[in-house]
Amino acid sequence: MNVKQPPATLAPSSAVSAWPDTDALYRRFDALVKQPIRPLRRDAMAQVLNYFEQRCRTSKRLSEQARHVIPGGVQHNLAFNYPFPLAVTQVDGAHMTDADGNRYIDFLQAGGPTLLGSNYLPVRTKVHALLDECGPVTGLLHEYEIKLAELVCDAMPGVDMLRMMGSGTEAVMGAIRLARAYTGKKRVIKIGGGYHGWSDPMVYGMRLPNTGRMEAIGIPRGATAGTQESPPNDLAAIRRKLQWNRLRGGTAAVIVEPFGPESGTRPVTRDFNAQLRRLCDEFGSLLIFDEVVTGFRAGMGGAQAYFGVTPDLTVLGKCLTGGYPMAGAIGGKRDIMMMLVGGIGTTAKRAFVGGTLTANPLSCAAGYFALTEIQRTDAAAKAGRAGDRLCQGLEQIIQRLGLPYVAYNIGSIVHLQTSGVMLLDTSSLLKLVRVRNEAKERKHMMEEMGAAYAAHGLITLAGSRIYTSLADTDAVIDEALNGFEDVLKLA
Repeated sequence: MNVKQPPATLAPSSAVSAWPDTDALYRRFDALVKQPIRPLRRDAMAQVLNYFEQRCRTSKRLSEQARHVIPGGVQHNLAFNYPFPLAVTQVDGAHMTDADGNRYIDFLQAGGPTLLGSNYLPVRTKVHALLDECGPVTGLLHEYEIKLAELVCDAMPGVDMLRMMGSGTEAVMGAIRLARAYTGKKRVIKIGGGYHGWSDPMVYGMRLPNTGRMEAIGIPRGATAGTQESPPNDLAAIRRKLQWNRLRGGTAAVIVEPFGPESGTRPVTRDFNAQLRRLCDEFGSLLIFDEVVTGFRAGMGGAQAYFGVTPDLTVLGKCLTGGYPMAGAIGGKRDIMMMLVGGIGTTAKRAFVGGTLTANPLSCAAGYFALTEIQRTDAAAKAGRAGDRLCQGLEQIIQRLGLPYVAYNIGSIVHLQTSGVMLLDTSSLLKLVRVRNEAKERKHMMEEMGAAYAAHGLITLAGSRIYTSLADTDAVIDEALNGFEDVLKLA
């Protein structure tokens, strides 16, 4: 296989200082979910809810108003909604302020894309200039489309060409279509529990492994007929699926989050991706890395550079435009990518994709300047060191308080498992049925933990995931650890 080598200046990223001991982690996960949940004391939780009632009255009013015109009162799945979503009016670096003037340390960072910290001034200044000169969209070519594509192609080993899309979900849709068009095969294997957006074929085995179509409400069975899932870290199971598929026409692609499902909530073993690469080569299937989160949090070269494993196709989103909208792209080997040739009326064999606002000047300029700043400031490595510091502190607190919780990090992605709802054993239909009620209890505990963190000045992703950024100085992390300790003492 002809593999493009990264430039000499792009050494393997130091954004991830060490890969976690996955065997030890899974033993701790198992211990966590085998014991009763350890939620916050009821008197303490009453005080948390009182914070929202007394200190967040504007947010409550806006959330009630939103419910009349927005289903559930929120437009985005990450908008924390227990006891109600906070309305934010200002973000800057490591902090955000809500509509009532309460200030928080922002560990959500818009779900991960703002590696530089929120509302980063040098990028914002460049975007303002672009808007003054050109406006947000023209429908024609702009130089920043080229500049952004060149930067990504130079940085990522598996990307010879880049086609911008509107989001990570769209990019996954396009990558799956492209894999099927290129290989002439239809089946796609994903790792159970992984999240690859909400397109029809990928709403399958989401969040928890072996759940198949559990969330595929409104999606015809035919839309997921070519989608299969396989348990995390089980290479033998993937091999069996590839062998069986070969008898029925083959497998177009295996798609994987290279850190593991849900941004490493179930982390893969250190050599998993390399072994997966070998399996795909053996069975003539494309390997798709979903680097929506890991590009560029794992470094400028993404997880593929960190692991030294080159995928056939790469899906990007989130970080690609530094938090600005219309963030998504498909990258890959030149011969495969040429099947995404654009234009109207072409007779060439191609995988059709489109989008009026994709690759607009605003998004491409934001992406180009965000990535150049990430490169210049070594943001991924610095955010990773902040993640290390935070995780070490959390582990010390957990041990000191004698709690069963688990904290670990993969660079700037920090996981704090308290309820273990995402770690339940769903390896068989019987086990899935047995844990349904337990899952509801554990999910509610996770919501309560997220609310408690917020009441102590900390915004997380659903109370279980934390994204650090360039803006997270030692002082910010130390302040955050004090807040986390105050919450964990309430358990």
